[in-house]
Amino acid sequence: MRKLPFFIIFTIGLFFGCSSNDNPVDPDPTPNELYFPPINSNAWATLSIAEVGWNASAEQPLYDFLEANTTDAFIILKDGKIVVEKYFGTFEQSSMHSWNSAAKTLTAFTVGIAQQEGFLSIDNPSSDYMGTGWSSLTLEQESQITVRNHLTMTTGLDYTVAQNFCTDPECLLYKNEPDTFWYYHQGAYTVLDNIVTGAVGQDFKDYFNAKIRDKIGMSGSWFKTGSYLNLYFSNARSMARFGLLNLNEGVWDGTTILADKDYFVDMTTTSQDLNKAYGYLYWLNGKSNYKVPGSETLFTGKLIPNAPDDLIAGLGAFDQKLYIIPSKGLVIVRMGDSGEEDELGPTEFDNNLWEKINLLID
Repeated sequence: MRKLPFFIIFTIGLFFGCSSNDNPVDPDPTPNELYFPPINSNAWATLSIAEVGWNASAEQPLYDFLEANTTDAFIILKDGKIVVEKYFGTFEQSSMHSWNSAAKTLTAFTVGIAQQEGFLSIDNPSSDYMGTGWSSLTLEQESQITVRNHLTMTTGLDYTVAQNFCTDPECLLYKNEPDTFWYYHQGAYTVLDNIVTGAVGQDFKDYFNAKIRDKIGMSGSWFKTGSYLNLYFSNARSMARFGLLNLNEGVWDGTTILADKDYFVDMTTTSQDLNKAYGYLYWLNGKSNYKVPGSETLFTGKLIPNAPDDLIAGLGAFDQKLYIIPSKGLVIVRMGDSGEEDELGPTEFDNNLWEKINLLID
């Protein structure tokens, strides 16, 4: 199984580390009320498996499965509190890891904030915010592609180009009318950075840091890898913080981060009929069909049959996982190398992992 080719240079992650206070806190919040860890602190309340009534005999088999499948970090939050936090090998709580395409959820969230602040409308042409000539299309063809098309992977740009990640105009060619075909096109996604930058008049990274990262106490940063793709690197707890923000529908401990509830709902529900398991860069379980990255095939059935139907997720290459399950009050994080397959989005590893998780939580 392959290792992330760019991971090792970021394992020094202490540059982005949190406070050294490792002691858990227990403010004893009202039962079923979400707990939020404090900002600028490494304190985080915990619950034992016995306290939540889970099956303790399934804990070690879950760890054995994770370790056998080259996992680095694994966290389960229940109503915001840490029930499971496990690191493998030399990976530690402060170690940094790429989210890969699970970070697309960060981008979608940022776009929503830019819209609520009046900087853009996702129904406007993307050329309104990054100028014309960003592609090799005619001006009329460009004007038909909206910000929403980038969020839903329905731009109609040619995904058969040699470099799917390329954002140069010569790589962005016409293939289909917008809204007529779904394909996981990395280049069409990546230009959302330019859209946000042009709309808000501030670098995308700085805007994200100010509007999301710093407000919920995340660590980490965006890094450009290769010539095109921006990847987000953080520790596992930072991914869990973002998952908790989603679990509470954009509100962090009483502070509203994403006020536009309609956008949040649209982002985390089916965005088009071409792939019912896709929202605005979020993966959705429990739908009647789905497509996967790198394929034109429409599959019938649920994305992850063993997972709860209301699961929403950020899924990244080499099996980076951010699962949010509102019905159970759960946030689950998995970072590491490929579990069983080298794919970009949902894999058989998801289903096998959920088989083990279900034995623990049911």
